[in-house]
Amino acid sequence: MTHAASSSLHIAIIGAGPAGLFAAEQLGKQGHQVHIYDHMARPGRKFLMAGRSGLNLTHNEPFKGFISRYAAASTWLEPALTAFPPTALRHWAEELGHECFVGSSGKVFLKDYKASPLLRSWLQRLQGLSVQFHPRHRLKALNGLELTFQTPRGEQTHKAVAIILALGGSSWARLGSDGQWAQLLSEHCASFAPSNCGFMPDWPMEFLTRHEGATLRGVSLTYAGQTKRGDLIITPRGIEGAPLYALSPLLREKLTTEHATLTLNLRPTLSIEQITARLAQQRLRESRSNKLRKAFKLDKPARELLNLLAPEARTVSELTSAITALPLTLTAPAALDRAISTAGGVRQTSLNDAYMFHHQPGLFACGEMLDWEAPTGGYLLQGCFSTAYVCAKGVHHWLSASLPGKIES
Repeated sequence: MTHAASSSLHIAIIGAGPAGLFAAEQLGKQGHQVHIYDHMARPGRKFLMAGRSGLNLTHNEPFKGFISRYAAASTWLEPALTAFPPTALRHWAEELGHECFVGSSGKVFLKDYKASPLLRSWLQRLQGLSVQFHPRHRLKALNGLELTFQTPRGEQTHKAVAIILALGGSSWARLGSDGQWAQLLSEHCASFAPSNCGFMPDWPMEFLTRHEGATLRGVSLTYAGQTKRGDLIITPRGIEGAPLYALSPLLREKLTTEHATLTLNLRPTLSIEQITARLAQQRLRESRSNKLRKAFKLDKPARELLNLLAPEARTVSELTSAITALPLTLTAPAALDRAISTAGGVRQTSLNDAYMFHHQPGLFACGEMLDWEAPTGGYLLQGCFSTAYVCAKGVHHWLSASLPGKIES
């Protein structure tokens, strides 16, 4: 059963993640009547998951370098990042009563590390702005500025004076980002692909399951002239970790046609000379495993990985090469739903500078559902907040114009 269209005209925001909530806040401050619709029962589910081990809100690096992290989309996103930069996001959190600090790597964290207190403060602010939340509303159809939702009470239709789509990407469906919305905007969307994701190496499954949860700490990966350092975690689905996340766009592109081979350095803080000297100090009759354990404190998973990938390495020279330049061949990215974020989504060419669709005045989009990607480290959340900020300003401008239909699209 389809209920009659709502007679109360309002700004409709679809999606209760960071982008949708922030757009609602900006418009609520301008006095607009704002309703947020989401198919989940509670707002901010993925936001809470991102902050489970310490909410990394943004990054403190110089602005020019910060913008470059968005790679192919940096030119597109630069106006939004300039309008609402990392300093503004940090100030916003502190205005809500949640102090931030800069970690040793330049990442900006909440001082109490938790996302849930910040979300509670945020939702209280939205309530004070009379923003209304409609849970368990899944968007089923878009007809101009009319929306049809599937709800526990059947289909419902609402008209809006403007619509912001903030529907997220296509990873972690159980937290709300399932990408089903793309069916409604297929002609405006690039296909989804995993970003900041794990990959499947050409290792025996028995090796992966036996070492499930093991961490190769402080290693580096080199691919296509880029070297990234961090930890790698072994899972039954392959390997994941910051170095792979940072290289995922390059690796994903390579894996569309063939396997990708990286160079893994198990001890990147040591020079070739230092590694050679440490190996030379070991007793000749010592087993290879003991030499590696005593000289470099390599744990069992790392030693067995050397056995797997460089079984013939025995001499000092061969072991030095194996430790510093172990070939790591990847066969496929992890499943899309397991990725931290996704590439693909609404193309830049479908939107104007305020993120309004050319084909439908009054329909806007922001956040991760746009076709951009960025590495972990605060860049993902910052992009969501910044695009939502500009999007909300665009909605306010469009509604405030005497003849909205004349605004350039």
